[in-house]
Amino acid sequence: INERMGLTTHGILNLVDLAGSERLSKSGATGERLKEAQAINKSLSALGDVIAAMASKEAHVPFRNSKLTYLLQPCLNNDAKTLMFVNIAPSKESAPESLCSLRFAAKVNTCATNQQPRRTSIKRTDTM
Repeated sequence: INERMGLTTHGILNLVDLAGSERLSKSGATGERLKEAQAINKSLSALGDVIAAMASKEAHVPFRNSKLTYLLQPCLNNDAKTLMFVNIAPSKESAPESLCSLRFAAKVNTCATNQQPRRTSIKRTDTM
């Protein structure tokens, strides 16, 4: 709240951990771990589709293709500020996965959210 100007700003913080995304052929995951990795990879793919649609300014952005993108829709639209951390491994064995992660981050970096006016509420204060 900025009392001097009479403005109130609202914010939302989402922390999404997509750790565990990996090449299924290399991980050898089975059972529940396989299902989790598949779900994470599907969510990342859907997020990539949303980011690609936003970056190319398409009329339709497929937010409803996954629970992740559907829940993040308000945070990816309008005047939202979005920050994404990409964790990569420095080992030579992890180079292909790290390169894939860096390419995804580069694609995210090309995307700009719609720049619309902030939603604020003005509180009148009478000083008389």
